Amino acid sequence: MDRPALHVDVHPGDGPPVLMVHGVMAGRALWTANIEALRAVATPVVVELLGHGRSPSPDDARWYRPDAYMEHFESLRVQLGVERWLLIGQSLGASLTLRYALDHPQRIIGHVMTNSLSALAERTGDAAELDATARGIEARGRPGLVTNRLNPARARRIVDVVRESLAADQHLLEPAAIGAAVRHTVPDSSQRLRVTENRVPTLIVAGTREAAFEEPCRHAENNMPLVDVVRVDAGHAPNAEVPELFNHAVIAFIQRL
Repeated sequence: MDRPALHVDVHPGDGPPVLMVHGVMAGRALWTANIEALRAVATPVVVELLGHGRSPSPDDARWYRPDAYMEHFESLRVQLGVERWLLIGQSLGASLTLRYALDHPQRIIGHVMTNSLSALAERTGDAAELDATARGIEARGRPGLVTNRLNPARARRIVDVVRESLAADQHLLEPAAIGAAVRHTVPDSSQRLRVTENRVPTLIVAGTREAAFEEPCRHAENNMPLVDVVRVDAGHAPNAEVPELFNHAVIAFIQRL
């Protein structure tokens, strides 16, 4: 069976491609307040995860596993005809971009992460807990996703333009695929034990209002080579909550590289 293709939007810009990967229950709308600014130094390549936005929702569990996403990303890089590119990941997307940077450092110019418990926490949940969460998502259907506490469109700190874009795309979220992500992407998402292997210049833009991310961020700061941390007054999605600060930090990072 052929690998299902992720939806990709390429925004022409003045610089190398930057792969941008969102978190669960988001989509390309998450980057609404970032893309135009980043075009000054890079070429944003925005993907949507399976079951999100315009990407398909395959039934086969194997396509949701992190290793399959690594294949997606490498295939996309080859299609774009570039030897090396940049990465930006948020939440679950950051766990995937971090894995990609660790697996293929020779392909990565630099890596930007925002808050991501799935990437850096000691524990992402056991199989029974995750299965119960997935079953709840599937049982409640799309109306349940709209009111789910993890839905970024409900986050009160997100700026209006991003919230409105996320809300407009909520009808594209597929509960079965998001349940599959909980079951098959999340369990192997943490790269906490591998951060000492990092060979890629990395910037973490950390929202300090998310208390749960404080320890994972400190772990990366203390154990990860080539990492810088910029702390901002934001929660789980600094790029969508304080986009000006996020954009400024990322542009400065890319210019240094």
